[in-house]
Parts: sequence; C-alpha cells; structure tokens
Amino acid sequence: MKKIAIISAALAVLCSCQALKEEFQPVFTGSYDNPEPYTWYSDSDFSNIVSIKDLCACYSKKNPFVMPGSHVSLANAVIKGRVSTTDRPGNFYKSLYIEDGTAGIELKIGKNGLYNDYQQGQTVYVKLGGLSLGMYGYKDGNYGGQGMVQIGYEDPSGDYETAYLELSKLIDAHILRGNPADIRIPEPLVIDKESGLPNSKTEHQGKNGKLGRLVTLKGLKYANEVFCLLYLNSQKDKEDFANRVFLSSSNNSDPTCGVTTLAMSETKMTEYLLSGAWDQCKVGSGSNYAKDDQGNIITIGSLKGNGRYPGVEKAAYSVSQYFKMGSTEIQIRTSGYCRFSDYEIPEDVLSGKRAIDVTGILTNYQGSLQLVVNSAADFVYSDTKEPLYN
Repeated sequence: MKKIAIISAALAVLCSCQALKEEFQPVFTGSYDNPEPYTWYSDSDFSNIVSIKDLCACYSKKNPFVMPGSHVSLANAVIKGRVSTTDRPGNFYKSLYIEDGTAGIELKIGKNGLYNDYQQGQTVYVKLGGLSLGMYGYKDGNYGGQGMVQIGYEDPSGDYETAYLELSKLIDAHILRGNPADIRIPEPLVIDKESGLPNSKTEHQGKNGKLGRLVTLKGLKYANEVFCLLYLNSQKDKEDFANRVFLSSSNNSDPTCGVTTLAMSETKMTEYLLSGAWDQCKVGSGSNYAKDDQGNIITIGSLKGNGRYPGVEKAAYSVSQYFKMGSTEIQIRTSGYCRFSDYEIPEDVLSGKRAIDVTGILTNYQGSLQLVVNSAADFVYSDTKEPLYN
C-alpha cells in the first residue's frame, strides 16, 4: 500500500508539472474534428431580429448595460450578420466581427482559433438577452472622441464596459451558427474619397454604418508616422507612467521612430531596440516622466547598460502605421503576434511615390480612425492592383 501511495503521489506531481509545462506551449492553429452534428440556425428560428445599426444606437456614452435593460425593442432580440474577420493569420485576438449591411460589430469571444467554429462569410445569430452592450476606446476631451460599440459579457471588475464570453456553454447559448454551406464573405464597402469617411469624433456604428464593416480604403499615402506603446516590464503596472514608453512623433525627432515594418515580433522589436533608434525616447507619458536619483529624465538610451538594454523588456508589439486619405489620418493597426508582423512596408510606399488600397475592418479608437486587416493579402498598389506582399 505504501508503494502504491508513493507511485500515486509521483503521478500526481508529474501531471501537475506537465500541466504547468503545457500552459506555455504554442497556441493550436490547426483544425478540430467535428464528431457531433451541430444544429444550424436560420431566420425562421427567431421572431425579433434587429439590425446591428439599430442595436448600436441603443448605446449612450459611458452607459453600458445588460440587454435588454430598459430597451423594450431588445426583448428576446437577436442580431444576425456574416463573419467578416478571421483570426487564423493572428491579427484578431479572441474576437470576431459580423456585419449585416447596416453596420458591423465586434463579438468578444474569449477563445483562440475562432476560425474553426465561425468561418469567414458564415452567418451568425447572437441572442442578446443577458449580454452586455458597451464601448471600447472612448475618450473625453478635445483630443478624444468615439470608440466602438461591442458585445460581450458584463465585466464584474467594472474596469471595462464589456468582458469576454469565456465559458463554452455561455458562448454556445448566445452565439448560434448558420449553415456553413451558405458561405458568402461580405463584399468590402469601397471608400475612395475623404468625404466618405465617418466622423471619428462624433460617430459610432449607431450613427454611421460604415464603422465595424469590411471596407476598402483607396489611394492611401504614407504619413511618415507611427505609434506604439512599450512597457519596461509587462509584469508591473501598465498604467504606471514610469513603466511606459511611447514611440510617437512627440517622443522622437523621427516621427516613424525608425519602424518600417507593419508591427514588431519580439525578434524585430529587439533588433530595433539594439539599433539605438529609440534612445532619445523618454520613459513616461504625457507630461509625467520618470527620473533617476539625480533628477534626470530617464530615456531608453540611459537603460542601455551593457549594450543589451537590460532595463527594457523584449516583447512583441502592435504598431499603428499612419496613412492619409486627403488630410485625414488612418491608422493601420497590426498585431506583433500575427504572421505578417515583420513585413516591411515597400520603399516606394514609404517615400510617398506610390499609394495603396487596403481592405480591413474600419474602426474608431479615441476619435481616430483605424483599419485592421485580416491578412497580408489585403494590401495592394492603387495604380496596378498588384499585391504588396506575395
């Protein structure tokens, strides 16, 4: 019996260690088997289908609510739309967008590999009762503006207006799929004039149905500017100004900060860092800058140490590369974890010699328009329609 107890304990420890090890393994990006039949839904299964634009119009600034709330029109309501995004290349994370011709909206589903269950172009129905309608990215003041209305779960912490739906039973109860035999990827809405863009300061999807949808922005010219937020230590408080470094025009004499790629993997970020391109960037945010014991403002260059910058964490980072349509800036936002994060923007685009057409989801963040692409194939030259990336 004593031997059996010892063996059982050893197996328990082994399983525990294996679980700890597997927690840090690569994310699965293959395809799952689907051994059990699934019930496909259609319009006839629902009595109250509301448009995405009408749903978003129910939201008012800083007033998220659990549906239906006081909105009689949302009683037993459902929205439907076709999936316009795919997380397979890695530029969307634990969420997907659907659109119905009136507007588009993000569904915050706390799972990776959503493309296995919700195919791009597949119809999805969302039972709204019990879910939270909120906004991400709103900012007050002259330098702020609207964000994006989104659907999720009520955030118990109160830090965000919506949280992820993470329990499988909860997801399956609210996010219902249409027949995958009826796949039709939404046709991108073409915007080729600055006057066709939404007003990022005042409009969200309830006011402008172009937001949240798959669009093609034509004739974009590089604006010679980037934005990226670095952290000295991601394990520490990310709101602490002494832990933040902004790569931006306000923190570097070169508004591009030397970043010529769409985003930065950990390897590419380290390469940029070691080149010294960010040495003048100050640690801090706004008018609050970190200082050393002598009262000097700390810069990335002062953290160089032995030449390897031990005081700066090496990690993957998302980057906003700025382009212009007329006088309006559009931020093309790309994840540092996606498959094409380190793709170089061609020199003829960086120099302004050639314009590009880009297809992606048109969003709004703190009063600034952003475009998030599905894949590298979404970039083409305006003049020849040839892809930037093969």
